[in-house]
Amino acid sequence: MIGLNFENILVENNEGIVTISMNRPDRLNAWTRKMGAEMEAVISLGNKDPGVDAFLVTGSGRGFCAGADVKDLFHAESVSGEAGSEDGSGDWVSLIRSSKPVVAAINGAAIGVGLTQVLPMDFIIASTEAKLSCRFIKMGLVPELASSKFLIARCGFGAASELMLTGKTILAEEALKVGLVDKVTNPQDLMAEAVIVARTMGENPPEALKKVKQLITENMDESDLGLVQSRELKALSLCYETPEHKEAINAFLEKREPDFKKNIS
Repeated sequence: MIGLNFENILVENNEGIVTISMNRPDRLNAWTRKMGAEMEAVISLGNKDPGVDAFLVTGSGRGFCAGADVKDLFHAESVSGEAGSEDGSGDWVSLIRSSKPVVAAINGAAIGVGLTQVLPMDFIIASTEAKLSCRFIKMGLVPELASSKFLIARCGFGAASELMLTGKTILAEEALKVGLVDKVTNPQDLMAEAVIVARTMGENPPEALKKVKQLITENMDESDLGLVQSRELKALSLCYETPEHKEAINAFLEKREPDFKKNIS
C-alpha cells in the first residue's frame, strides 16, 4: 500500500495497524463510489500483507461520514433509473466479514451509509461527539449493506425497527445503551482506545482469527445448534494442525509469549 495514491482517503500503517481515514472533511466525508472503492482496495491489499494485523476506520476532521454524496450517488441513479453498487466496486460486507479485524472509530456524524458500512465491523467505538442515524427512510429509501440484519443483531428487533422506521438521530450514549456501538470515549482518547482494541485483536493468530470471524458470521442467527457445533468442530480440527496452535503450545510449555509472526511466516 505504500506508494499508492488515493483521492478520498488517507492511509497510515502504524506497526501493523492500518488506519483508513475517509478524507473529504469539507463535506463531512460524504461517501462516494470512489471512496468506497479505495477503502475496499486498501483492505484487500492489507489482507494479503503479513505486515498488517488489523484495520481502523475513521473520518478526517469533525465528521465520520455524513452519508452518501447526493450529487455523486442519488442524482446519478435518479437520472439513469438504475441503482449502483452502494459499496464501491465489490461486496463490502463479505470483504469486512472475511477480513483481518476491522475496528470503527466514529469521531462525529455517522449518517446513512456512514453508519451501515461499520455495522459488519468487529468493534465500534464512538466519541461522545458522535451522532448516528439510519435515515434512509427520510430519503424515501431502504437500508443497505445487510444493515437490516446487522442492526437487529446488534440492537434487537424493537430498537432496530425504531432506528430504521423513524430515521431518528441518536447520540453516542444512547447508541451504547441500545447496542449500536460497543464503547464510548472522550474525543481526545478515541484513536488511542481504538488502536488498543485493533492491536489486541490483531496480535492473535491470523488463521484462528479468520475462522472465528467465519463462525460468528455463519452462526449469528443459526437456529440449528447441531449445525453450529458441526461448524465449530470442523474449524477446531483444522486449527489443531496449524503452526500457530503448535507455537502457542510450545510457548506455554516454555513459559514465554508466543511469536506467531515469526513461526508462521
